[in-house]
Amino acid sequence: MNRNEIFSALKANPNVSVLIVGGGINGIGTFRDLAINGVDVLLVERGDFMSGASSASSHMAHGGIRYLENGEFRLVREAVQERNRMLQNAPHLVKPLPTTIPIFKRFSGLLNAPLKFFGMLDKPSERGSLIIKLGLLMYDAYTGKHGAVPRHQFLSRKKSLAKWSSLNPSIVNTATYYDGAILNPERLGVELILDAEAENANARALNYVSMVGGSEDTLILRDELTDETYDIHPKLVINAAGAWIDSTNKKLGLSSHFIGGSKGSHIVVDHPELRAAIGDCEFFFENDDGRIVLIFPLFDRVLIGTTDILVDDVDDVRCTDEEVDYFLALTRRVFPDLNLTRERIVFRFSGVRPLPRAAGKNVSAVTRDHTIEVLSGAWTNLAFPVYSLVGGKWTSFRAFSEQATDKALEYLGLKRTRDTRSMPIGGGRGYERDILEPNRQFGSLFAWTGVSQERLKLLFERYGTRAEAIATYINGGTDFAIKSLPDYSQREIAYLVQREKILRLDDFILRRSMLAMLGRVTRETVDELAQTLGAILGWDDAQKKAEAARTLSILAVRHGVVLPKGIGTM
Repeated sequence: MNRNEIFSALKANPNVSVLIVGGGINGIGTFRDLAINGVDVLLVERGDFMSGASSASSHMAHGGIRYLENGEFRLVREAVQERNRMLQNAPHLVKPLPTTIPIFKRFSGLLNAPLKFFGMLDKPSERGSLIIKLGLLMYDAYTGKHGAVPRHQFLSRKKSLAKWSSLNPSIVNTATYYDGAILNPERLGVELILDAEAENANARALNYVSMVGGSEDTLILRDELTDETYDIHPKLVINAAGAWIDSTNKKLGLSSHFIGGSKGSHIVVDHPELRAAIGDCEFFFENDDGRIVLIFPLFDRVLIGTTDILVDDVDDVRCTDEEVDYFLALTRRVFPDLNLTRERIVFRFSGVRPLPRAAGKNVSAVTRDHTIEVLSGAWTNLAFPVYSLVGGKWTSFRAFSEQATDKALEYLGLKRTRDTRSMPIGGGRGYERDILEPNRQFGSLFAWTGVSQERLKLLFERYGTRAEAIATYINGGTDFAIKSLPDYSQREIAYLVQREKILRLDDFILRRSMLAMLGRVTRETVDELAQTLGAILGWDDAQKKAEAARTLSILAVRHGVVLPKGIGTM
């Protein structure tokens, strides 16, 4: 069902069992779970799907080893299980990730660890080899029995420097354990939506639609592209607006103070020497101020993060120059001889974690667990309850969604018929991990699609087994390469536009692809893609220019990417 058909259906029948407000990963995960259980559910997102905090993650599927020190054993157990499920269910987008901790002290943190465990200390502090070793032994106890990843290894200073020659010689040890890398989180979210709608004709998702108010049994939705409004009558509302949960409740006449968000920023750098120095390992460690930070291999680039700063204005978060200084300094601490400067930055981004409000606590000590807050009955002027999804983390989105769905099904008087624990996601369905199997698939697909094996390999890397449908579509008409992006073609992009709810130019550049984050966008690219998408979406010349200008502004203001105008551009 396309966008116009969904709006027509809402006009014909404005009744819906569940309205989900917020198209980040928690809202999308709940949308899929309700959909596979036969619920008529509508998801609305005021911007594009996955355009808030869910697009600003550290790209990690991790068990949260540091939560052990806070005594959050249930959270670690859940996160480890969910990490393993992500590796199993989305193998095209989630890969095992060796994670190395460079350790600069031997006995530091011996007193702080037990104090934090008993809640008597919430300030970060640097941990030494002994504490880290104990933590990894505990982590293996949670991880090992599942068998999804190897156990940790501890290396001496000598062996560490032999393995990573650019590493700071001041280290005393390194420790390596395994978690997961989410290569393209935004794509994972969109594929969940497509799966849900394919399962249930009464599951509908709309981007660029906001919930602007309501009373009693009626809510008002607004199409952000046309300003047209629609009245709907839900039985239940799930507020999955992340950092905007409280402001969303306010639009419903509800007063809540659930969120105490913290800003996390990252930079992406083009630095071949640093990329070679880390190899396939993420370096995940405590900086000298006790903050947990990371240096992460992201394709041929390096992702560096993250900060943890309480913010009041969640609409105006940016990666600041001070944060950039922090990232450059932490990188020099671990790899002192590699000259990383601002000029190497190709992308910056920030997001606000929807953490629960915890007055007086150091923000790093605030739990990353999740809760469902209920507003209903005499406390509201509404005929339906509102469930606010507070907190959570990328790794455990499926479990949080399952809990929200169970609560919604109970309220609606329905029984769960299916679960998502072993359900493949998008292009992870039928995905072969054996390197020989994809090669056989390439050969058979080449034989009847005519798409080259080199091209098929690229499509499999991007889309997993969905590559077959895309290759078939490419073979169905005359195809041309994108001049400024020769590894993309017009029919590949046309397929995505027609099937992945792409409505604006930045939807493709920032979220349906990794082009912007990997620093692959030029002014010529923006202009050429505006022409390509415009031809598919029916934009006139003025709208093509407006979309190009809008995208250039987003890249410059939010992501620190300023693209000079070249010859022959718009």
